[in-house]
Amino acid sequence: MMGQKITPEMIKDLRERSGVGMSKCKDALVEADGDVEKASEILRKKGLASAVKKEGRETKEGTIGFFEADKDIALMEVNTETDFVAKNEKFQKFVKDLTEQVAKTTPSSLENFLKESYEIDPSLTVEEYRNLLIQSIGENIKISRLEVIHKKENASYGIYSHMGGKIVTIVEITGATDEDKFARDLAMHVAAEAPEYLKESDIPETIKRKEEEIARSQIKGKPENIIEKILIGKVKAFAKQVCLLEQSYVKDPSMNVKKIVENRAKETQKTLAITCFWRWKIGG
Repeated sequence: MMGQKITPEMIKDLRERSGVGMSKCKDALVEADGDVEKASEILRKKGLASAVKKEGRETKEGTIGFFEADKDIALMEVNTETDFVAKNEKFQKFVKDLTEQVAKTTPSSLENFLKESYEIDPSLTVEEYRNLLIQSIGENIKISRLEVIHKKENASYGIYSHMGGKIVTIVEITGATDEDKFARDLAMHVAAEAPEYLKESDIPETIKRKEEEIARSQIKGKPENIIEKILIGKVKAFAKQVCLLEQSYVKDPSMNVKKIVENRAKETQKTLAITCFWRWKIGG
């Protein structure tokens, strides 16, 4: 028997009732064989109807989840409206489960991940489960970003979570596979000192020029050769603030991070180098 024809009027009617997007309304109507009441119930069960009402609310709190697998590390930021909900056990489990799934499925984008079947309940997509959680918790919940870090061979990874997942940092050290503890110490430094670049050569020229302009405006009237020396010094001082390798190490400010790594390399007789770092902060 052929199902009832789904008309634009029926979709419009269901959209006005539920506030859910046209394509989801059409899917629900197809599933309900054209019965608007039944379709409305389907949307409610999936949490879509009530979730839409909360979608516009600001989500400035939340948690950054991470999960380390054999070959990959997953990072994910999930936001909420209040810190109270960010600490909620159900929300924390949602973040943990999702981050584990990202490490397993290694999605190419957030958009693709939201379409995946949710491993805990494969009858729902990740997006549908997020909507159910919104309905259950009563606050807007937003998955704002994810990243899959593919581990390099002969490398160590240190992961540090600060303030209950408000900041999560990772440091990658190449040259050894057993330097995770040392890498974690450096990840703690990254959490505290918030470097923007790894080394001085990574600072974009536009940023350097801007720093030089600020310095020039402060030292007008001096001879050009003196100005040049001062500008070089200013850029070096700026690099010491924003570059991880140039920063004074928090655990021993008498040395910079580059020197700390060199010392560790001599101690272990390995060619160690920090090749990458990540610093994720809620909302940033």
